[in-house]
Formats: sequence, C-alpha cells, structure tokens
Amino acid sequence: MQNLEILFVDDERSILSTVKEFLSFNGYKVTVIDDSLKALELTKRKAFDVVFTDLKMPGFNGMELLSAIKNFRPETKVIMVTGYATIESAVEAMKVGCYDYLQKPIDFCRLKELIEEIRELLPKNANKGLKARFRSYGLIDTMTSALTGLQRGLKARFRSYGLIGETPKMQEIYRIIDRVSKNDSTVLIYGASGTGKELVAKVIHQNSKRRKKPFVTVNCGAIAEGLLESELFGHTKGAFTGAIKDKIGLFKAAEGGTIFLDEVTEMNPPLQVKLLRALQEKKVRPVGDIKESDVDVRVIAATNKDPVEAVKNGILRKDLFYRLNVVSIKMPLLKERKEDIPLLVNHFTHNFSTIMGYKKVTNVSPEAMDVLLKYDWPGNVRELENVIERAFALGVNETIGISDLPPEIKESGKRTKAKQEIYNLKENEIHLINKALQKTGGNKIETANLLGINIATLYRKIKRYNL
Repeated sequence: MQNLEILFVDDERSILSTVKEFLSFNGYKVTVIDDSLKALELTKRKAFDVVFTDLKMPGFNGMELLSAIKNFRPETKVIMVTGYATIESAVEAMKVGCYDYLQKPIDFCRLKELIEEIRELLPKNANKGLKARFRSYGLIDTMTSALTGLQRGLKARFRSYGLIGETPKMQEIYRIIDRVSKNDSTVLIYGASGTGKELVAKVIHQNSKRRKKPFVTVNCGAIAEGLLESELFGHTKGAFTGAIKDKIGLFKAAEGGTIFLDEVTEMNPPLQVKLLRALQEKKVRPVGDIKESDVDVRVIAATNKDPVEAVKNGILRKDLFYRLNVVSIKMPLLKERKEDIPLLVNHFTHNFSTIMGYKKVTNVSPEAMDVLLKYDWPGNVRELENVIERAFALGVNETIGISDLPPEIKESGKRTKAKQEIYNLKENEIHLINKALQKTGGNKIETANLLGINIATLYRKIKRYNL
C-alpha cells in the first residue's frame, strides 16, 4: 500500500488529536497543525499528497490556504473541512481547485474514503510497466474504478442504515449482504449479543425486492414456549383456553416480506420440526386447524450460539440447521474490529447530537478514545452505543472526555494502564540484567553488585525470566 503524505489543518486541537489518532490507528501517515500560516510554510518545504484544511480559521483562512497551495503545489489535492453553515463556500472552493469537501462533525468513514480515492489517482511505483501496457487496452483504470466505486457504494449504502465498519470482516459482510439481497435465500446470522444481527437482517430486507412488504421480528426466546407456535402460525377460535377468536400468525403477517427469527436455537425440538416443514413446504397450519395455507415469506434466522455446536449439543436439529444455513453470516465481536470504534463513536455522536439537540458535541477527547479502544466491550456495539448515549443523557458539553465514561470502563482503562506499566517494568528489568551479565562476562556476583541487589535475588530473577 502506497503511504500517502497527509496534512490536516484545523485551529481546534481536540479535532486534530482525534483525527491523528484515527488515521494513525488505521496505518496512515499524517501531520496535524493548528496554525494555517505555519501549514503554508510546511507545504512549501514538503510535498503533501493531500491537505485537509478547515475553512474558517483566524487570520489566514482555508480558502486563502487553498489558493496558496495550488500556486506552488498544483498536484496536491486539497479538501475543505466545513460546518453545515458554510457548505456553499466549500462548494465554491471546489470551483477554484479544491478536490472535495468534508463536513463537520467529521464522518470518519467519509474521511477514509476520500483518502483512498486520492490514493487511486496517484501513480503507483510497483509493476509500472505492466500496468502501463494493460492500461493501453483500458483495463486497469476501468477495473480499479469499478472496484473502488462498488466498495464505496456498498459502504455508503449500508452506512445509511447504521451498519458501520471498515475492517476486512465488515467488508466481507457487506459483500454477502449485497449478494443475498438479490435473491430469496434463507440466511442464518450468528454471533454474540450486541453485534448487530437484527440490523444486518433489516439491511438485507431493505435492499431486497421485498422491501415494500413487512419486516416482522420474532424473539423466540422471549415468548413462552406454549405460546410460540400460536404466535408463529396462528390459531383458530377455541384451539386452547383463551383462544376466543381466530388469529393469524406472524408468518402470515409477514406475507410477501421477511420474517426474522431471533434466537432460533431457543425454540423447542417439536416446534423446530414444524418450522422445518413451513420452510420446506412454504405452508403453515394454525394451531387447532386441519388445513394448511400457502405463505410467501423470506426467513432470516439468528442465534447468539455457534450453530454447529448447537447441533452437536442437541439444541438445534441438524435438518433445520441445514435448511436455515443456506447462507451464513458470522458477526464479529467488537474487540475483533477495534479499528471501527472511532467510526462507530462518530456515528453515535452524530445521531445523539441530532436526536437530543446537542449541536456542539463533535468529538471525543484523545484520552477518552484511548480508553474506548483498549476496553474489550463484552456487550459489543450495543454497549458502545449505550456508553455514548449515557454521556449525552448526563449532559456532555462539546467533547466527550474520560469523566463522561461509565465507572467500569474508566476502571478498565486504569487496569490496562497498570498492566502495561508492569509489563514495561518487567521488560526493563530483563534488559538491565542481560546488560549487566554481558558487562561482567556472566559473573553472577559481580552482576549482583553492579545492579545493587543480593546474589539470591539475582538468581531468583534469572530463574523467573528464564535468562
């Protein structure tokens, strides 16, 4: 991957800190600066591939910086960073050479997309001759443009539903969603609670030909065992005590659309047999009825258990598993895709700013972001969303700091820091003992004297560290 030289200019240091942490965490080489005149001098001395500049800055503003850079570095791509109130000015800047604009509060998905777009425009060093030969036939540019456009389109489309992520695991999920949305295949989504299984099911439905028909959710673990069959398939009047009238089931309620069976492994084995028949025959029979009726519905199921283990343990029938598992999607834990945390934080912050009217909350302090990145998130994305919502509910002002985080997350950050300090202490101690041993030629008594410890302590440490 070609490493771009990126410069980010903004007079708000909190924004610079967050941007630098995000881009550095994702492997980008970035320089940040809070003074536009100093930024101008820096661009004269050093060629940057892309410059992000705030439009409104004291003294030398973004428009002036754009004009100056374009005068002596016309090849540099300049992107204007602007608030909603100054979008017209940003568009005007594009007419005089600005590559694009980025709105505040910063959408980190869009920030990364812009950088990758610019990377594609730059000449590549590797296989230059081969690419030049194929480009003469129109192959390279067409393929690169198509691939980049497809990836950008998928991410943008799914982000509009709240499905956020840039990691390879999320990219693979986007590709699967795109494919299965074009057909009626049964889908099994599995993963821990809070990873977004229902959201993925909704995205599949909303991108399918069934989008104008109902999307019905059934939590199989939240309905009493004796009532679940009636809820799913309906019942006739008098079928059981309390059945005072006919009732259609949720399968019929979802006619033409999608039914989402959440926690399907909580369903008892006899009911699993009836679900299997409904899937195979596309017919349902209400409780107490002798007749079956046709049903046209797509089934998406989910479980927080490993489905293969559920089959081995007798929780999920093997034949039902095969019928549900036409296409499977495994949702990753949040701790397995921590690179997405800044993107998710930005998404939730933007949402709650809009919902609760906190227009000034635009970012998270670097210290708080560091704690969020180090936390293991047992509750996954749902827990992260709750943490951000909690900060808003308690009246956060402008920037979410460590003080705005729940006690258990702050304490986790302290424990992580303490573990790191212990680890560093151990590494330093090993380094000092090895250095002293080398200096004394391995003489233990001289080494102990050099280190200022007794010989017994030295032998104990040598044994502990296997030196």
